[in-house]
Amino acid sequence: MATDYGTFAHLSADKRHLYRAVLRAFAAAKGRFVLHLRPADVRAAMAAPADLEEVEAALRQLVTWGNLSADPDTAEVTTVEEFYRARFLFRLTPEGEATERALEVFEEGLIRPGELQTAALGDIRDLLHELRDHLDVATSRQPADGPGISPPDDAVPHATAPDAAKVHLTLRSLWHRFEELTDRAQAFVASLQRTVDLHAVDLDALLAYKDGLIEYLERFIGELVVAQAHIAALLRDLAVARIDRLLDAAAERELADALEPTADDREAARQAWRTRWAGLVGWFLPDGDRPAQAELLRSRARSAIPALLQAIAEVNARRLSRSDRAGDLRQLARWFAACDSDADAHRLWRAAFALTPARHLTVDHDTLAARDQHPVPPSTSWLDAPPVHISPRLRRTGRITRRGRVNDVIDRSKEKALLAELAAREAAQVVAARRQLVTDRPVRLSELSHLDPLAFELFLDLLGAALAAAVELRGPVVATTADGSLGIELVPTGDGSLAEVTTRDGALRGPDHLVTIRETLSAGVAS
Repeated sequence: MATDYGTFAHLSADKRHLYRAVLRAFAAAKGRFVLHLRPADVRAAMAAPADLEEVEAALRQLVTWGNLSADPDTAEVTTVEEFYRARFLFRLTPEGEATERALEVFEEGLIRPGELQTAALGDIRDLLHELRDHLDVATSRQPADGPGISPPDDAVPHATAPDAAKVHLTLRSLWHRFEELTDRAQAFVASLQRTVDLHAVDLDALLAYKDGLIEYLERFIGELVVAQAHIAALLRDLAVARIDRLLDAAAERELADALEPTADDREAARQAWRTRWAGLVGWFLPDGDRPAQAELLRSRARSAIPALLQAIAEVNARRLSRSDRAGDLRQLARWFAACDSDADAHRLWRAAFALTPARHLTVDHDTLAARDQHPVPPSTSWLDAPPVHISPRLRRTGRITRRGRVNDVIDRSKEKALLAELAAREAAQVVAARRQLVTDRPVRLSELSHLDPLAFELFLDLLGAALAAAVELRGPVVATTADGSLGIELVPTGDGSLAEVTTRDGALRGPDHLVTIRETLSAGVAS
């Protein structure tokens, strides 16, 4: 079924303060069991004075929104003219009453203080004892004078069914105290960090607050340890099979005044009470690996004590050192404002922060492309230069990389094995090329034909080293490779003949020489 929330429209209206005052008058009247009000009664009940016509207009508008309903008012009619004039009695509609309850809960939640209720723990323990007594009365049939003693003839036997009225009253009280305990505890935990973070508070006031808060937390933790153990024992004693009888009795009691309760209504009432009971059990008893909520509250209260002591230490250290980062930055800002030129501002910047070029800074590709197309001279002031777009994560967190779990170490064993295999293969090819070039005796260049590419590349290195070391073109030349593994000796033939060395990539032609190539290192070292 669709729900119409038009009854909340008055909260955003221009005269919302007048509408709230009118509806508060109706809510107060309902608390006194007054169901209908006339406009004059509403005006008299309002705290702030208002014009009667203005109140009547507000009442008509609230009827339009559905907050109020208007019934003809035929009382106190003395003339025919008064009878025919529109007169109404106003009352809250069910929707309007629900709206007022919701706003009351909302306003109460805003002003309700967070606190740790030690008294509520004792009340919950006592109410669980009452529940166990109700269950014992419902299940026991022992004589009143003790075991082994026969009751008198006029003794009334114990009831076999729980007293639904008493059980319902006990469960409602238990649920109310438990809900109040949890709501106040959640509000206290939520505001605890704000009350601990008191860096700007005077030290004497902070010390006084510290003493009160630590005493408050220690008292609650002590009470919670004792009460939780007792309450947990009572909850284990009230097993599911036993407590279901009391929950069913409470559900039936809730529907006692219903006109025609259906089977679905009864099942919904039973399920609601079972859900509430499960919440109570989960707050005091652990569920598998999940700790009890009372344990979490106790650990949070304990952690607040060292946090408070740390805040006091920081305030005391600031008082002794007379150093305040915020104050230093404000003074530095004044110095920047007093600089006469950009050059002075830059010198102050470097002196204050000792910053060097941001090598860690990364920019996006669009910014780099824009800088390449439109370079910015180094003499441009940073006040006039176009902005540099950086990573949002760097701006937000001061880091390029994301915080969290470190990436897994990648297994590179296969790549390393492949690289080792390639290196061994290349070394073998180099050894083979050297053996192809080594002559150990003078030979003509023309005899070194059909070299493979690797041998030819190595021969070019040798020939280049020899030609670079030549002092006289017609004299002999001796040279070695860069690694010293091969030596070459070139001696001109003097007959004017030409030599041609053919390879896969082409042919090398030039004056013929007598060439002697030797290994200067052993094959094992060279490889």
